[in-house]
Amino acid sequence: MLDTAAENIMVIGPVFAVCWALMIVSAIYRPQRYSNSILLMFTLAVTVVFIAGFLGDYAGVFLLVCFALAMLVLLLVPVLLILNGIQMIKRESLSLAHVLSLCLGVFVGTGEIGAFVYVLAMNGSYGTGKLDYWVLLLVFTVFYFSLLVLCFVLYSVFMQIMPHRMNFNYVIIHGCGLLGGERMTKLLSSRVDKAVEIYGKCRKKPMLIPSGGQGPDEKISEAEAMRRYLLEKGIPEEKILVEDRSATTRENILNSKEIIGSREGPKKTALISSNYHVYRCLRIARDLGFRCTGIGADVALYYWPSALIREFIAVFVNRSFLIRAMIGYVIFISPVLYGLLV
Repeated sequence: MLDTAAENIMVIGPVFAVCWALMIVSAIYRPQRYSNSILLMFTLAVTVVFIAGFLGDYAGVFLLVCFALAMLVLLLVPVLLILNGIQMIKRESLSLAHVLSLCLGVFVGTGEIGAFVYVLAMNGSYGTGKLDYWVLLLVFTVFYFSLLVLCFVLYSVFMQIMPHRMNFNYVIIHGCGLLGGERMTKLLSSRVDKAVEIYGKCRKKPMLIPSGGQGPDEKISEAEAMRRYLLEKGIPEEKILVEDRSATTRENILNSKEIIGSREGPKKTALISSNYHVYRCLRIARDLGFRCTGIGADVALYYWPSALIREFIAVFVNRSFLIRAMIGYVIFISPVLYGLLV
């Protein structure tokens, strides 16, 4: 057992250490890179193999259990997504944004069921007919895009649990719609509460920047609603810088950046939004040349899957990401395409 553990440390240990070092450094200095999500998935796989190396005769059982759990998750994912989609429609409303998890669940479930039924129908007599390759194309397609989403989800969770040093000079709070034209939603109040929490943890108190303009159906700006809430929470008015001209996430960041840039002193900045939204905010901040730390506020558990899928789609349709994803898809299904074409 000792020899096996020592050999495991010597062989897998360096790979394990390098993967986690790269993962943490990249998440800190380049948090907006989607490649981090792929690196995290690979790092988790290496971690499983590394742990198995310490289990001696039980290593095979451990790996088998991990594989079985992964397969169980894959089978449960479409069921959970469909149930979440139904819950979203019941609690929110019937809209495109609220049926995303339902649609993804049907897509993944169709691929899994189609593959399972076809395997049973073959009865062990798999051939090389065109139908076989069309089924494989369906399976490969479902697996590839499901894997992209899963990597994104895992990385989004990883970003939330990463610790941050609370020594910020500015904290930007992203706005969202108001109720009745002037009352904050639960989604928005959770963001402001997170900012107040960070404010309390910083030894030298930062400036808070509530950011959000006034919509056509709103009596006051989102920034003004947040300012009032911050005052109620005991934040001194001189510690609040209102940004009330923005109408989009990009404008939130750009206008807040201009406010920070016009002031003297250090400018270490935290960006607060709902946890599902932080990744896209950081990508926009990168495009604007704005270095900041993203911190997510909690949202209702039933709301999180649909919101996260919506964020993934917003990232996916980005031209550069879409091109890379489709190149990866063509490479991934190339063995099946070869079978279909020859």
